[in-house]
Amino acid sequence: MSNILEETKFILNKYNIKANKSLGQNFLINDNVVNTIVDCSEISKKDLVIEIGPGLGTLTKYLLEKAGKVICIELDKRMIEILEERFKFYDNFCVLNQDVLKVNLHQLINEEKETEIIENVKIVANLPYYITTPIIMKLLEERLDLESITVMIQKEVADRLIAIPGSKDTGAITYSVYYYAESKDIMEVPNSSFIPEPEVTSKVIKLNIRKISPVNVNNEELMFKIIKASFMQRRKTLLNALTNSHIFENKQNGIQILEKLKIDINIRPENLSLHDFANLANEINLKNNNNQCYSSVT
Repeated sequence: MSNILEETKFILNKYNIKANKSLGQNFLINDNVVNTIVDCSEISKKDLVIEIGPGLGTLTKYLLEKAGKVICIELDKRMIEILEERFKFYDNFCVLNQDVLKVNLHQLINEEKETEIIENVKIVANLPYYITTPIIMKLLEERLDLESITVMIQKEVADRLIAIPGSKDTGAITYSVYYYAESKDIMEVPNSSFIPEPEVTSKVIKLNIRKISPVNVNNEELMFKIIKASFMQRRKTLLNALTNSHIFENKQNGIQILEKLKIDINIRPENLSLHDFANLANEINLKNNNNQCYSSVT
């Protein structure tokens, strides 16, 4: 029997609690997985680690030994008591009883980096599967001062997040993740690694935040609007999807733009590269700006 399994059973019995299904709780009990997550996070004493959803503190225990400081963000009040009691003798431990989607992470990170100890900030988490995507997108889109994000999530979602745009697992979120980060597939985690066992296989992935954008795009907001519109009607061709969503003025206008960019007018959205979407956004942005100039002159 693993040390973590014994420890987890002891804590659950001591506090007489069970996993909360509505919060997507599954407690990790696999020593090898915990060690792998901590090792691949490459944490040092100059790092602030923000752990989202620490639960019983299985990962927290190991993060505290490596990091300069660990701030846990936990929604379940029952876990707060356990975490505070378990780690009360660690002077580099802090826990917030909040919803991570509502936390001002910019402010939190800026305040911590004002100290002389912290140089880098890293996210480590065993994320609740039901809100994986909103959390990942918050971390990326807010352009936080992060070095990396190491998370364990549902395998199906992980494969879509870390796919290369244009490959078989491509979804709209694939392009966003690729734009903001370089991703790495760390390990698959069987459902037997948790109590209670989830119905799905999990995967650990690491996102190293890019310092430089992989594409040149003049209007980032427009590019992501185009990507989202393209995948809202995934079974349609790119031309039809962007015509129906009024990104293109009409079908003929769309054909002209695609032909100018040498993009097949029958192509489906998932077959485009991020570079293709950037070029498309730049072309539409240029056309929109020219139209505005023309309107103001007339």
